[in-house]
Amino acid sequence: MEITNVMEYQKIAKEKLPKMVYDYYASGAEDQWTLQENRNAFSRILFRPRILIDVSKIDVSTTVLGFNISMPIMVAPTAMQKMAHPDGELATARATSAAGTIMTLSSWATCSVEEVASTGPGIRFFQLYVYKDRNVVRQLVKRAEEAGFKAIALTVDTPRLGRRESDIKNRFALPRGLTLKNFEGLDLGKIDKTNDSGLASYVAGQVDQSLSWKDIKWLQSITSLPILVKGVITAEDARIAVEYGAAGIIVSNHGARQLDYVPATIMALEEVVKAVEGRLPVFLDGGVRRGTDVFKALALGASGVFVGRPSLFSLAADGEAGVRKMLQMLRDEFELTMALSGCRSLREISRNHIKTEWDFPHYLPAKL
Repeated sequence: MEITNVMEYQKIAKEKLPKMVYDYYASGAEDQWTLQENRNAFSRILFRPRILIDVSKIDVSTTVLGFNISMPIMVAPTAMQKMAHPDGELATARATSAAGTIMTLSSWATCSVEEVASTGPGIRFFQLYVYKDRNVVRQLVKRAEEAGFKAIALTVDTPRLGRRESDIKNRFALPRGLTLKNFEGLDLGKIDKTNDSGLASYVAGQVDQSLSWKDIKWLQSITSLPILVKGVITAEDARIAVEYGAAGIIVSNHGARQLDYVPATIMALEEVVKAVEGRLPVFLDGGVRRGTDVFKALALGASGVFVGRPSLFSLAADGEAGVRKMLQMLRDEFELTMALSGCRSLREISRNHIKTEWDFPHYLPAKL
């Protein structure tokens, strides 16, 4: 079957992967309302395309934290990629680098920061969970720096793991032969079977529930890397992130895997963008499956988007080639959306190119 859009990879992944693995990647928290809403909310934002503009040349390139990338579409951190494909994060790193964009490596990767760096050049960020043992965090951040990673994406929405019922039913544990490679030498690399979700038990034992804003200052004291705060969905927290010197914000609800009934990230985006008043870049993570989604996020003020599950499902379907094709499809669709909206560069994408449910009508109905 010829793949013609990103969603089709999920069907293939479901057929290929063991149920425990597919469910871990695909599911959200509790009723999974936010999981559906992350997608559905995009469909309620409509376009206001401008016509008769010369769109013979379109430039989709951009810069993120000063790094030049080919497009405003980046790869989000997703855990344990060797469950999807034997090459795991190494395949994702190669594909992302070939696409000329940024990969974010999960703390809970099944390949280490050093292994990922060894795949060759590329702009890579490191996603960080703060463990109770701060020496572990120090070592990890230092290793990421030494391996050439360019920023830290600090996950701030996981003091405890959200209730993911399929993981409880499946008694989720890391398959035999796989470890959380970044923690292997620290005896923190295994997620064992429990009578619950093995990951939930692991998080309860290791991740620091006392994490607070002051720890951003602590993190800044141990690294010179820019810190992106991942998991902000309110204006209040966006303003505090600015005060604490964050280099950027990733509007994220953790792929709808933490607190159910939070808004879709595309619905929270504009509130956060307005709150930061241009003082730092805001990115969106969650629900992006089409080039049209990317355009809508940029029209609402995002500087770029991160894709998570599409990376996992395309990796499961076809390894490195799958991830490459997934990124190329999103890029092609995004470029087409720009052309059909009358935009030749990211600078030209404006709030006036879309309309949302909360806008005043841009038109007045004809008098009856």
